[in-house]
Amino acid sequence: MSEKIPVTVLTGYLGAGKTTLLNRILTEPHGQKFAVIVNEFGEIGIDNELVVGADEEVFEMNNGCICCTVRGDLIRIMENLMRRKGKFDAIIVETTGLADPAPVAQTFFMDQDVQEAARLDAVVTVADAMWLKDRLKDAPEAKNQIAFADVILLNKTDLVTPEQLREVEARIRAINPYAKLHKTVKAAVPIQEVLGRNAFDLDRILEIEPAFLESDDDHHHDHDHDHHHDDHDHTGPDCDHPSHKHEHHHHGGLKHYHDEDMQSVAFQIDGDVDPEKFMPWINDYVQTEGANILRSKGILAFRGEPKRFVFQGVHMVLDGDVQREWRPDEKRTSKIVFIGRDLKKDEIEKGFMACAA
Repeated sequence: MSEKIPVTVLTGYLGAGKTTLLNRILTEPHGQKFAVIVNEFGEIGIDNELVVGADEEVFEMNNGCICCTVRGDLIRIMENLMRRKGKFDAIIVETTGLADPAPVAQTFFMDQDVQEAARLDAVVTVADAMWLKDRLKDAPEAKNQIAFADVILLNKTDLVTPEQLREVEARIRAINPYAKLHKTVKAAVPIQEVLGRNAFDLDRILEIEPAFLESDDDHHHDHDHDHHHDDHDHTGPDCDHPSHKHEHHHHGGLKHYHDEDMQSVAFQIDGDVDPEKFMPWINDYVQTEGANILRSKGILAFRGEPKRFVFQGVHMVLDGDVQREWRPDEKRTSKIVFIGRDLKKDEIEKGFMACAA
């Protein structure tokens, strides 16, 4: 795994601060070299002195960064970059503000050559604290960008009141409770919080929310619509308490919102999973329901396997591998997370629980 080049996908709605973040990454003294793939020539803005022939697809900049523009196919550019392997430590793909990150993320799972050379390290979304609430109403892409993220920078926090900030944070959490969230001004965030996240590894989630997979009365919500779903679904072994009806709970100072069509579910099996059951089930399930599943992730203890099997997926496409060994002090448990629209929670739970070894 380690020799694959990590790829960070940088997304966020127009004007949220993506280029500011990119500038920071490229100019800080971290000693790393990056290959940067930007979406279109018009919005490069990385470096004022940057002058390139318009027909050039890959060009080197004075700070040792290699730049490309996604006018061609991302796969072709990746292959082009791979011929320069050794000249950079990581790849950053900046998507246009209107883009749904899915097709970009999928590229790193689907193309055999790309998959062998690179791995998706994290999807980083920059959100505008002032305007996000409006965008969530009128721009489906903005919602997808939040749902897809492994790391979210809630930027321009200096332009809103503390109350507005809490509200926008709660709306983000209703869509994606699992991403690591940083509140920033001018996209100022330590670089290690954005790069080298290995978001493939669900352990990151436990950093964010240690109670991730424990049942907790504060974490179950119904709401007054005809249909029902949870924005946090913390299903633990002892999860048998009745759901609360029609309430907004304040949890950690945040009001809980229920996104009308986006939600996340998580399940855990204490112990091993039978790979002969799990692999066919997960593959079939994402083939059938993949259009509604934006992201899926899991860490599994496979029967008879000393290493942890880790997978992540985008829509119908999955990628998985055994990673480090289970430590002697670690309990072998198997966990999965889905983020998407209109998820069939009971169906997922039933299917997953049937895979227990």
